[in-house]
Formats: sequence, C-alpha cells, structure tokens
Amino acid sequence: MSGAFRFCPQCATPLELVTLAEDGGAKERLRCAACGYTHWNNPTPVLAAIIEYQGKVLLAQNAAWPGKMFALITGFMEAGETPQAGMAREIEEETSLTTSELNLIGVYDFQRMNQIIIAYHAVCHGEVKLSPELVDYRLFALEDVKCWRAGTGHALAQWLRSRGHEPQFVDFPKRS
Repeated sequence: MSGAFRFCPQCATPLELVTLAEDGGAKERLRCAACGYTHWNNPTPVLAAIIEYQGKVLLAQNAAWPGKMFALITGFMEAGETPQAGMAREIEEETSLTTSELNLIGVYDFQRMNQIIIAYHAVCHGEVKLSPELVDYRLFALEDVKCWRAGTGHALAQWLRSRGHEPQFVDFPKRS
C-alpha cells in the first residue's frame, strides 16, 4: 500500500488498512475509521514526450537524478487541461521549445511508480533553455539512442521501431 498516506487528509485520524468488497473482488485499501475517507491509491497519469529536435532525439537529465541518466521530458497534467495541451506546456516549461507536431505513441504501465505513462512524439523548434528541474540535455541520432526497460523506455523503444530502428537497451544497476 501507499507509504505516502498515513493520516486522513480530511480529519487527520490515522488510516487503517481494511479489506473492502468491490466489483472484481476484495481489495485492501487505507480507510479512516472516523470519517469514512478511503484512499484508493489509483495510478497517476504522467505525460511523456520523445522530442525530435533538429532531426535528433532530445533527452534530458533531471536535477534530482543520480549519475548521468538522460530520459524523456515528463510531467503532470493541470486540472482542465487535455493531455496534448499538458504535454506541449511541459515541453515549453522544461525546454523553452515550441511544439509544432504532437502525436500519441501509446499508453504504458509503470507500476513501480504507480503511474500510467501517456507518451507522445513531439516535433519541436526554438532554442533550448532548460528549466531549473533539468541540469543537462543531449541530442542523439536515432541509431544511438539507448532505451531502458521501464515506463518511458518502452515508449521510446516502440517509437524507434516505428522509425525502422531496432532499439538497444541499457540495464541500470538495481536500487537498494
């Protein structure tokens, strides 16, 4: 169960793990005995973009990541925003690039983070200026892009195949 929720966000009572009868069978959920609040722990939708910039793939390094890992631009939708508008906004916020084309690649399961990845291919223009969230970026020829075996890495692999390139995968050390 989610480690982030220990107390009820409505009344601050400690949440208890209970088994609830639901469609499809019994499920364990965190519930507040005082007010009845239930933490459903549903996956969060996350937007991701494979940015094609100057004929190459732009991958960026997040400031919070250890080592020299580069990945897709990702972010969350805002209330009242479509996934496409959210992705274009995230690209502009994180790279200062303008999106001229945005096409859905697919939707991917990322259970380790309790997320659903909605991945796009974006054609972008302008001058790259990174937000404080990002510390570096690199441009890769399609044949030089390395994919990872999780979340957005599967989207990147599928997109590379659609472009006639068999993806190469890199394995990162397991986190302890």
